[in-house]
Amino acid sequence: MKYYCNPVNINYRYQFNADQRQNRIAICREAADPSMICFKGRYYIFASMTLGVWVSDDLVKWENHKLPAELPLYDYAPDVRVMGEYVYFCASKRGENCDRYRTKDILNGPYEKIQGSFDYWDPNLFVDDDGRVYFYWGCSNETPVWGVELNPDTMEAIGEKKELLFGHPEKYGFERIGEDNSKLPKTEEEIEAAFQNYLSTQSIPVEQIPTQYLPLIKGMFTDKPYIEGAWMDKHEGKYYLQYAFAGTQYNTYGDGVYVSDSPLGPFTLAKNNPYSYHPGGFMPGAGHGSTMEDKQGNLWHAATMRISVNHDFERRVGIWKAEYDKDGELCCNQRYGDWPVAVSTEKDPDIWANPEWMLLSYGKETKASSFVEGKGPELICNENVQNWWQAASNSPDEWIMMDLGKEMDVRGIQINFADDKIEIPVPGEIRGTTQARYIEEAELTTQYLLEGSLDGENFVVLEDKTKAGSDYSHDFLVWEDGRSLRFLRISQMKVPYKQNPCVSGLRVFGKCQGELPAQVDYQVERRSGIDMEVKLQKNASEASVVGYNILWGHEEDKLYHSYLTYEEEKCIGALVEGQSYYVRVDTFNECGITEGKVQFVK
Repeated sequence: MKYYCNPVNINYRYQFNADQRQNRIAICREAADPSMICFKGRYYIFASMTLGVWVSDDLVKWENHKLPAELPLYDYAPDVRVMGEYVYFCASKRGENCDRYRTKDILNGPYEKIQGSFDYWDPNLFVDDDGRVYFYWGCSNETPVWGVELNPDTMEAIGEKKELLFGHPEKYGFERIGEDNSKLPKTEEEIEAAFQNYLSTQSIPVEQIPTQYLPLIKGMFTDKPYIEGAWMDKHEGKYYLQYAFAGTQYNTYGDGVYVSDSPLGPFTLAKNNPYSYHPGGFMPGAGHGSTMEDKQGNLWHAATMRISVNHDFERRVGIWKAEYDKDGELCCNQRYGDWPVAVSTEKDPDIWANPEWMLLSYGKETKASSFVEGKGPELICNENVQNWWQAASNSPDEWIMMDLGKEMDVRGIQINFADDKIEIPVPGEIRGTTQARYIEEAELTTQYLLEGSLDGENFVVLEDKTKAGSDYSHDFLVWEDGRSLRFLRISQMKVPYKQNPCVSGLRVFGKCQGELPAQVDYQVERRSGIDMEVKLQKNASEASVVGYNILWGHEEDKLYHSYLTYEEEKCIGALVEGQSYYVRVDTFNECGITEGKVQFVK
């Protein structure tokens, strides 16, 4: 068996963003909007702002290969589809005709250019069973997702584009923006006031701002969700139009799905929504993605995860198991969405099986050689990617250590290096218009030494990457047979741009002998048509509980949605108005998972 742990373990490239709103260069790593395909027996992920493509033979180990510079690598949301012998590639640039490219060899080319005839944003090409070709696009909080048929030879539109779906945050709670889907759209008066206030604070006169950007700027203040990132699949004669909602900088960034009997609609919201939704855990977010069938017939969904501290677009890529259930409903398992996932070389009999390994590192005692005020070592085990330990210097003598509390059977360790505010000169030319930036072209390295111990004094080397030529900021290490460990120490860290090393998560997974957690009593209250509040009644008998996983769905055997939390109260704002739900709260600790009792919420 092979294992991976989200986010995908790959070298994420640094972006030097010309952040005009804050009049500065914002530096962070980014990869997002993944198009994942299987082509000639290998898997490929094309993600925004990576300058390349990720390639894998097993969905576990990925390698980054640069793509030819003539491709639109500075344009967002690359879309890739297989059509016959070719792979078709395009990306989006608002306001300009977008060209397409095709090739029979992704890594070596050549790429044949197909002249674009119209502009689009967040594209998706779909080839139907009968060979007809359709195209979907849209990325706005004002306009819909569109669709049109294309001539497969020229890629020009056949007929007029059709409006396929709009956002409805007032009745589909998961579409709302904000942490935990907490905001509804503003009134017109509130929008205008915020817009005028923004214009008054800018260093350039309003008349010097290009007129085509004014609606986009005003749209920032509406609190309407961007409806974007279309992806189409077909299953047993039904068309499943997936789309992203809520906003990439929020923990609730996810994908919904509409269904139709025709590729151009009309479309109806599927019963199971949201389709892809991962608001809790260490690194949340699961929006603007793609769905792919692997060589064994298993379904997978790749999507965008968020950090969004140094810049809204500080993002990563995750992959989750998916399926069409017995009723043809498209669903995705994100119950423990950033824990290790086992990948089988056969057809998966149950994508909803519990994780094999449990989280062993939450809330554990930590020590460090030094730290910056407010960025202490305790932050490496609080399961929050948005804060981190930062060493006081970039000396190789800096170290950080964790005590698991007792000897544990460790199977996997994920080391998450973070970036604090970086202030260095831009190493290249800023390019682009809508999202002007420079993407780091140099091959950087992240180096470290990982050691383990039973007594905190005598350490053995678990992984020596002090001379590594790789740049894995979310490195995941596996010992399938297990290692008996209590203490873990990271030292000799060297990270890009000579930063003081930062670690947002030293996440340890494995097995622990002991009692399973007790069930928890809980109350569920439907606060509105699109909100419910879950209150957990923890008592002394439940001291063995580490955390909770709140599950819900429209049928008792379809609890496809989840929110992993360590809090005892949580508002779930992702409901669909008029739909009843079944809810279950599972508990987990280092020994395993205990299922809760199901409640019905009208």
